[in-house]
Amino acid sequence: MRLGRIASPDGVAFVSIEGEGDSQTAKEIAEHPFGTPTFTGRSWPLADVRLLAPILASKVIAIGKNYAAHVAEMGGEAPKDPVIFIKPNTSIVGPGASIVLPPSSNEVHFEGELAIVIGRPCKDVPAAKAYEVVLGYTVANDVSARDHQKHDGQWTRAKGHDTFCPLGPWIETSLDPTDLEIKTEVDGVVKQRSRTSFLLHDIPKIIEWVSAVMTLLPGDVILTGTPEGVGPIADGDSVSITVEGIGTLTNPVAAKK
Repeated sequence: MRLGRIASPDGVAFVSIEGEGDSQTAKEIAEHPFGTPTFTGRSWPLADVRLLAPILASKVIAIGKNYAAHVAEMGGEAPKDPVIFIKPNTSIVGPGASIVLPPSSNEVHFEGELAIVIGRPCKDVPAAKAYEVVLGYTVANDVSARDHQKHDGQWTRAKGHDTFCPLGPWIETSLDPTDLEIKTEVDGVVKQRSRTSFLLHDIPKIIEWVSAVMTLLPGDVILTGTPEGVGPIADGDSVSITVEGIGTLTNPVAAKK
């Protein structure tokens, strides 16, 4: 199932997105998409509504340095254990929303990633049972102010600006995430191309590690890390990240006015 969140003339709603191409339809889900969704009976052609970020997370947990080639391009050594940091939920935006460049930074980078969406409250999840707590997967851009990151020596400010966590276009619930292509394009030029099979710490290990630290709630998002090829974005650019089996997340880039 493809789970999304839309703005329609009737308001904001969770939906199941069905069909392909121009015939896609958004079927309204009653209340929330967790557990077994129930439907209201209302639906809209997808072309007649606006896709929003597919989930409102209580928190976004991200994994740093999780592809060896990205570690190499950034300098340093690959970490033995997952490195985690948190992006505020106020950094989340949906497809088509602008990534707003803060005036305090001159070096903002894209980072295309596969994102995990948690489906139920959980704590201390063993790796062997990790997939049981997953609702599905979506596409993410871990936008990063690289100069802030270098200046501060830690990553909260660099990665926490409003609009620095685009998510979408929807959540795919039926997906094997172990070997998916990730591709990032800026203005149609491919900048990143890799596969999730190159993750240093796989999804079960990530969920086990994170849930040992904090309780995960339905809708929480875990970013699994970015491959090599990260680079700058500028006012007027368009960033598109495609994850095989899910779809493409596209966001324009704009200077703050």
